[in-house]
Amino acid sequence: MYLMITEKFGKRLKELRIQVGISQEKFALKIGMDRTYCASVEAGKRKIALQNIKKIADGFDITLADLFKGLRRNHAIRTSPNGG
Repeated sequence: MYLMITEKFGKRLKELRIQVGISQEKFALKIGMDRTYCASVEAGKRKIALQNIKKIADGFDITLADLFKGLRRNHAIRTSPNGG
């Protein structure tokens, strides 16, 4: 079973946050976002704006490329039933 890109991104975010040793609440405060928003992103339940992705990368002091490492392959893409 493939994970949707939002779920994979959320798992990556949580992985990085745990590596840094910071709570969701402290990280959210650090980057100027609401904790519940960050939690929903980690859970893969939110489509996130590019500006917020950049805030997250900056919060971890990493590049956007590093933030997205491992997300390129095997993500599910939803298509309409008629292939469009």
